[in-house]
Amino acid sequence: MHTRRRTTLLTASLVLALGAGPLAAPAFASPAPSAPVCGAAPSDKALCEAIEGLPDGSTTAALVRLSGTEGSWQGSSGVRDLVSGRAADPDARFRAGSTTKVVTAAAVLRLAARGEVDLDASIERYLPGLLGPEFKEPVTVRNLLNHTSGIQPGVSWGDTFEEQYAHRYDTLAPRRVVKSAVAKGPAFTAGDQQQYLNINYTILGMLIEKVTGRSYASEATRLVLRPAGMEHTYFPGADPRIRGPHHRGYQAVPRPDGTTRLVDVTEWNVADRWAAGDMISTTADLERLVTALFGGQIVPEPQLREMFTVPTDIKGAAYSAGLTRWEHEGTVYWLKTGARPGYSTAIAATEDLSRTLVYALTDTDAKDTTPNPVAERIKRAALG
Repeated sequence: MHTRRRTTLLTASLVLALGAGPLAAPAFASPAPSAPVCGAAPSDKALCEAIEGLPDGSTTAALVRLSGTEGSWQGSSGVRDLVSGRAADPDARFRAGSTTKVVTAAAVLRLAARGEVDLDASIERYLPGLLGPEFKEPVTVRNLLNHTSGIQPGVSWGDTFEEQYAHRYDTLAPRRVVKSAVAKGPAFTAGDQQQYLNINYTILGMLIEKVTGRSYASEATRLVLRPAGMEHTYFPGADPRIRGPHHRGYQAVPRPDGTTRLVDVTEWNVADRWAAGDMISTTADLERLVTALFGGQIVPEPQLREMFTVPTDIKGAAYSAGLTRWEHEGTVYWLKTGARPGYSTAIAATEDLSRTLVYALTDTDAKDTTPNPVAERIKRAALG
């Protein structure tokens, strides 16, 4: 998607695309903002204020969970969809985007703990013939985990929202994406730089399947979801729907006259994101994931150290195995964000779990590089 600044929406009259052709739809009245539903905790006032006034131009619903040594808090705001205006469901499922990478990394590290995967081994040991002769230096499993592989992005349905939306029901096979990526040759020698890309985790999904002889979805469920108690999380594959209770997602699309319309993007085939970003989850399940993971219940030491280790010999490196190191007001958090059209989410926690934060937004421009204002307010209230 081309980078653009967030556009202020006319909340009195929003427009949806509901199957009448690409980006065409009837108008309707936007639901009036309602008071958020908030739990009780020392920080409840600030967090409640952070999610007030939804739906607005950037976000139609927000779900937040905060926990740690000072207690737990849960809040929700906004609506399930702009047609009915029903209040947001705290247990709603959503597209979790790149938080899928945390699960993939944990699955690989569990296999490493069992001696089935060597993190220092070339990926070619497990997937012979994957890389062409242009890759003169080996690419290790660890290089894939911490985004230092040098493998370039693969083919996609396009760079703009309009191009991608036109293919929202089509399947782009992960292996086709990988084949097109490695055909380009390396962008840099493995280990020399760090570049965050989905392709690294798509290949890790292939590794999991080759080593176990079973599908990525079944192994990620067996190795990570089930031990963490994530009963409402699943991998949709090529199914464009979100099963069970969920919020509708919308994408803001500017008109030539400067106004904005919203397109319903709830249904979307994300098979190409696969082990890098196709997971559907809930805020409660993501909280269970980070708590079980950081607590050593899924990945044992020393493999768990990989999730809290960034390369020390690469200037500006911030990515570990599945996570990002982020220092805020003197405290180090390990976090992962995720974004798919209509949905954005994040998990963040201190290594000792003294504070954990999970939020999920139905974000009207989730792939924009400009921070969502509701997300920024949540982070300030929860972590500031």
